Amino acid sequence: MEAMEKISVTQKELPSGNCQVKFFIEDEQKPQYGYLLVNEPKPVGEIIAEIQERLERRRMATSGLNPFSLKNPVREDNNFYLYSA
Repeated sequence: MEAMEKISVTQKELPSGNCQVKFFIEDEQKPQYGYLLVNEPKPVGEIIAEIQERLERRRMATSGLNPFSLKNPVREDNNFYLYSA
């Protein structure tokens, strides 16, 4: 895995008992932010590791794919959302 950008997180417990994590990826060329839904509050280190893993999975799934091809659609992850800042 390439060197990761700086990731900062904030957690918010939801009425359902789940925990919503808002994260920021501080990258000079491509700053991003997103949300991760987890089942329970976790230590920050575990959350950052999970975010890094999901980012890497997303990169691997989209690398080399023709954006106009429907052959290998990226599986949607309803607990992880990523946006450009």
